[in-house]
Amino acid sequence: MGEHAGIRVVHRSGSKLNFRPPVITNDSKFLLCASGECVKVFSTSTEECIHNLRGHTDLVTGVHLNPCNHLQAYSCSTDGTLRLWDFMDGILIKVVNNSEWSLDFNRLFLKVDNKKGAKNTFTCVTCHPKDDCIATGHEDGKIRLWRNFNHKKEYTYTTLHWHHSAVASLCFTPEGTNLLSGGVESVLVQWKYRENQRDFLPRLGASITHVAVSPDGALFCCSHSDNKITIIQNCVNVSAVIQGLVRGESARTDLMVDPRTKCLVLNGNPGHLQFYSLQRDKLLYNLDIVQQEFIHELGLQQFEVVNAAFDGPGNWLATVEERRRKAAELELNLKLWAFDEQTQSFVLNTTIVAPHDSQVTDLCFCRASDSQTTLLVSASKDGHFKAWQLAAQTEGPSWSCDFVGAYRGLVPECCCFSADGSLLAVSFQEVVTVWSPGSWELLTTLSQPPKSIRNLCFGRLSCSKYLVGTAGHNLLCCWNLLTCSLEWSTSMEVTLLLADPHSDNMAAFCWQDKCTDLFVFKPSEPRPLFSHKAVCSGKVSRAVFAPREEMLESCEESSQWLNRSQLCFLTQNMVNMNSYLPDQCLFFLSLVIDDSVAMTPFYLLLGKHRCQTLEMRDKESSWGSAERTPLPKGSVAVKELLQTPAHVLPPTSVLCAMFVESLLVSVTDSRSEDEPEEEEMEGENEEDSEENVALRAEPAPLGREMVDSAPLTKAQTRELRRLVKLDHGWFSDLLDS
Repeated sequence: MGEHAGIRVVHRSGSKLNFRPPVITNDSKFLLCASGECVKVFSTSTEECIHNLRGHTDLVTGVHLNPCNHLQAYSCSTDGTLRLWDFMDGILIKVVNNSEWSLDFNRLFLKVDNKKGAKNTFTCVTCHPKDDCIATGHEDGKIRLWRNFNHKKEYTYTTLHWHHSAVASLCFTPEGTNLLSGGVESVLVQWKYRENQRDFLPRLGASITHVAVSPDGALFCCSHSDNKITIIQNCVNVSAVIQGLVRGESARTDLMVDPRTKCLVLNGNPGHLQFYSLQRDKLLYNLDIVQQEFIHELGLQQFEVVNAAFDGPGNWLATVEERRRKAAELELNLKLWAFDEQTQSFVLNTTIVAPHDSQVTDLCFCRASDSQTTLLVSASKDGHFKAWQLAAQTEGPSWSCDFVGAYRGLVPECCCFSADGSLLAVSFQEVVTVWSPGSWELLTTLSQPPKSIRNLCFGRLSCSKYLVGTAGHNLLCCWNLLTCSLEWSTSMEVTLLLADPHSDNMAAFCWQDKCTDLFVFKPSEPRPLFSHKAVCSGKVSRAVFAPREEMLESCEESSQWLNRSQLCFLTQNMVNMNSYLPDQCLFFLSLVIDDSVAMTPFYLLLGKHRCQTLEMRDKESSWGSAERTPLPKGSVAVKELLQTPAHVLPPTSVLCAMFVESLLVSVTDSRSEDEPEEEEMEGENEEDSEENVALRAEPAPLGREMVDSAPLTKAQTRELRRLVKLDHGWFSDLLDS
């Protein structure tokens, strides 16, 4: 099956907020920053994103306020355009194509290395707002103030030094009285321009990449290496923190979904897990797993989170942290975290030191909803997998080892539970073993070509009897657990395999020709339900099926696999801006809205019942219309009424009168609607008499006396018959509610 036109890849969230310096508006109420292909407008007081200025087709490289209008801002992009925005209303005003220009300038010259071994490489520059002075930052941590710069060969400079590493950013205050600097120390330094004094604002959490000041000097702003923006008020108080998706140095854990908050969970700051909201494109909170101070020192080995897993209800979180020192044994800790209702966060319950003798390769909970015991399984390169069980004690619940399993001295690579928790599959290199968690009996082994198993997934719902795995780099296998035999296999270079917990579908990401392809299939059918060639450039490192808040009512079979879940995946993009800058982005697959109807609140109300209306039409066309079934809410008549422009509709008084008249009398037309119109109008006299008799014989709870007292004329009858055919079911539903 080829690609489906109604499904496309949408960039969801996670773009960098620290790519370029942020801009604070003149009134200090809003903050603008470049974020991927758009410009985000944040409130400096509430930290909420007010607008996403979308229009660029490539990376936004700069944002600047319009000096002629304080309510407008310019943005430039690698797509070759300059755009003018009304950032208050989120409106694009003007688009200007890029043009070339040249500037006359003087040059500053310093030797790269002086006799004392200093590194004089320039790292940043800023200009004094009033004086003839330029400040430059250097790789050795020094700051130089160049005065009389406009006088050729007559300039002088003085040196300021506090930073022990490269100066990342410099910025003068609007009056020029202070100079702000920042770097890897996570400290904002404020230098007095005319005096040899400095003040510090320490412990800002991460390395400073950019420094900015509001036009009135009331707010300072710092961008940080962990994709965070800190807003500082009165030079000393941190008033707001805008946190984006943290781009960790190593994403070791899988991309997970918190069952409670429906947030994406993955590695964040060193030693932390971040809980990131897709709906709000915002970090909810960080969970400190290692609970040790991180030291910024190159080459220093510290604990990092390498594995994590949630149980089904989200009551427990298991994490594995490791540290390998030079010429020392590997240090491992397995931690079990319990969800605390009062703090609405996870609290450490049990710490197991050295749960295995070597690295942990996989970690999984038994997710069965009717399971009486909570069970966790960990596999390790030491050749064993261990089952950890929750037990109630006098001091409270705690975890302990319940079983240790092995198979012929082979190394277990991955493990997973079936949907009902009755089976546990553990792969030992090229052999898949199936165990019974109740008795820990080895039930069977599944063999396949001699290649190591890298992924295992049990089928769900109607496909619960299947077990799917990837072998080597180019084989996808499906076993039937009832017959204990290979059901089917295909040659595919699958890099990532995952199952949708809310349906019987699976997704496989395949790497070829420097791009990643996506295939969605059911284990019972080797033919894919959906395929998307070159879904992204580069390899997909992590992916997960995230549940939807409301189930979509898709009518097309090829799109129904997205009704309950949205597929999110994580990739590494390379952006060419003089140097390659890694950007970690989240994407997801979504149904495309029908472009024939404008996206309005009325469209959402009508689209909810579109499938029901189509199904009703199909039934009427196949069964005939001898007995017309009332249409549901959102019918074609109501849809046309709501979509018709207001200037072509009759007055409201006419519409109200028509609705009231239609409610007074209820008439059922016994004729079938597929009869020709000529047969309905066989004769004026005959029609008049028949309609009058039918109208008088029809029960009418409301207005019966009015109908009986005066017969209807021919014109009134025609108008009434036309109104009867209209669907007013939505109006009666409103009255009932």
